[in-house]
Amino acid sequence: MASEKLTDYERKRLENIRLNDEKMASLKLQSIKAQVSASTKRPRVEIKSYKVSPKKQPKTQTPIVMRRSLRTRGLPPDANGLSDEALESMAKTMKSSSPSKGLPCYMGPLSMKDAYRGMSDRALIEAILDISKKSQLDASEKGEVKGENSGFKGGKVESSGFSIRKEENENEIGVKMEPLREGIGGFTRGGFVKKEENEMCSLKLESLTLKPENVARVVPGRIMNVKFFPCTSSNMIAVGNKFGNIGFWHIDSKEDQESGIHLYRPHNCPISGILIQQHCMSKIFTSCYDGYIRLMDAEKEVFDLVYSSEDTIYSMSQQSKDPNCLYFAEGHGGLSVWDQRTGNLSNQWSLHEDRINSIDFSSANPNLMATSSTDGTACIWDLRRIVAGKTLQTVSHNRAVHSAYFSPSGSFLATTSIDDTVGISSGVNFENTSMIYHNNKTSRWISKFRAIWGWDDAYVFIGNVKRGVDVISPVERRTVLTLESPHMTAIPCRFDAHPYNVGMLAGSTAGGQVYVWTLG
Repeated sequence: MASEKLTDYERKRLENIRLNDEKMASLKLQSIKAQVSASTKRPRVEIKSYKVSPKKQPKTQTPIVMRRSLRTRGLPPDANGLSDEALESMAKTMKSSSPSKGLPCYMGPLSMKDAYRGMSDRALIEAILDISKKSQLDASEKGEVKGENSGFKGGKVESSGFSIRKEENENEIGVKMEPLREGIGGFTRGGFVKKEENEMCSLKLESLTLKPENVARVVPGRIMNVKFFPCTSSNMIAVGNKFGNIGFWHIDSKEDQESGIHLYRPHNCPISGILIQQHCMSKIFTSCYDGYIRLMDAEKEVFDLVYSSEDTIYSMSQQSKDPNCLYFAEGHGGLSVWDQRTGNLSNQWSLHEDRINSIDFSSANPNLMATSSTDGTACIWDLRRIVAGKTLQTVSHNRAVHSAYFSPSGSFLATTSIDDTVGISSGVNFENTSMIYHNNKTSRWISKFRAIWGWDDAYVFIGNVKRGVDVISPVERRTVLTLESPHMTAIPCRFDAHPYNVGMLAGSTAGGQVYVWTLG
């Protein structure tokens, strides 16, 4: 029935299909296709086991030599060091390898000339050597031995604006003090207290001004550390940024401002610490997140390698009376002590559950050490009886603590946390802690705020998110003043108070600028 309904065209089409099938069957094409497919198919196990052998390098190629320090090889230090020719050839190799990425992690001495980013650093080297020479002559003539952060000289404070002599039973800024009281780890003072008014004493903050010539961009990118050279003969600042640069600004340079700024790159990662040696200011220690500690020696014109670690180094400090030992935070919660005389680690402790952000020592008792940590605590330790987990005093915050600094007299401890508080600890055993509110919220592009002390125990200085400098009074427990200026165009994050020139305050920003406030 169905075939009767087909048209002639459809019947012809079906007939052609039948004839084509018969021809294909006679040629046996389907069986040939199956045989070819079976012969070319490979088992899956062969695909997995297939490996591409690396291309062999020709034997005539210069072999790559992996450099290792004498310390890692268990050999005694070589007093002669590397030759000048070796230093020059290695520096040229580093420059030609990858200039866009900067210097590689190189274990060994690095010439200041090769690390310099500019035409010539001769003016800076001569200025540093001159500062160091004058400081040594002054110290030898007066026979003085003073701490790194004491800021006082021969019983009087010297500054560009005034000098105050110290009388009997008076402190360094001319204010009578209470007698010593026995506290943790030794004797501490009750603070700079007037007998008559029982109030703090300090300079007039309203006299601090920011002049346009005291503003300069010293390094590219965010500044992590800023330090004044501890001397009175000249005003010079050293800063370290997040890219591993060390910048110097000779404020008193007689030429134009740009000629007084010099830039080096001895590291590849954020600079975590700068230490300018009080007894010899031509030697400057720098620590970095890359795990290296280098010593810049202006006399030898070299960045020498002092210590290398597989862990990150987050902070570094020294006792004022012991310039031979470096205290630095290594890894998560570890603190190490490097003795330059022996060239080895003398002590290692695990003090915190997370990284240590700052290390500081008391001027009243150098055996007292304060550490701040991301674990939310700031701790006071006695180096004579330091045991992990057993602190002399612990200050707890709700979030990470980024700094803990003793006051100039050693009577107070200021802690700064990202929980929007600045803690002030006082008392014989630092048992009394007041939490003062301060907006410490900064973006990921800005360094975390760290409150520092000024030139006495009267005020604490800290950055303001509205491009100012907040001044906090520990007595009034509040911000009493904000230093503002139209010349300050960025948020100041890290600060340093000149240890000799009272009223000279340096603030640094995430854009590489440095602002220096002075007495108007």
